[in-house]
Amino acid sequence: MRILLAVALALPTYVAMPHAGLAAGGGSSPPKPTNTTRKCLFGRVWDQNAGRCLKPKKTNFSDDALYDAVRELAYDGQYEHAQKALSEMRDQEDDRVLTYWGFTYRKMGEIDLANLFYEQAIAANPDNLLARSYMAQGFVEEGKTDLAVAQWREIKARGGEGSWAEVSLRDAIRTGLTYSY
Repeated sequence: MRILLAVALALPTYVAMPHAGLAAGGGSSPPKPTNTTRKCLFGRVWDQNAGRCLKPKKTNFSDDALYDAVRELAYDGQYEHAQKALSEMRDQEDDRVLTYWGFTYRKMGEIDLANLFYEQAIAANPDNLLARSYMAQGFVEEGKTDLAVAQWREIKARGGEGSWAEVSLRDAIRTGLTYSY
């Protein structure tokens, strides 16, 4: 384990451009705030067509549009509201959905449940770099650095070197500090 940690710590820290591929589990860096988090309350999402905030189940959003709202709510710390929007997504087996169930549960302190969702996301899409990074950041928080390094290596092996998922995880392994998103 010391060798793995030493390898991870010896890597140079640099700022990389975010990886934009949705195949990596969607979203490579924090979403920019929209009216969903600027104007809406109580888990409502901004519906541009209606020109107002609506409950997720009252919108005609595609899963992609709901996913964007989920990410925005989750990154804003509104985990329960993000979960309400997640529950409205049609394909609950989609690896992006599973990733954000894991993310929200991890942030709410439900680590074991979060890891179950991350594992399902990775089983559905082994190239889901975001699920790997989020799960591994949870490992860092738990002091399981060897497991985090294993995921970091897997991210690199799957073409994610320099991506937000890889850089943020590398920094977490190096410093012991994880991102709030």
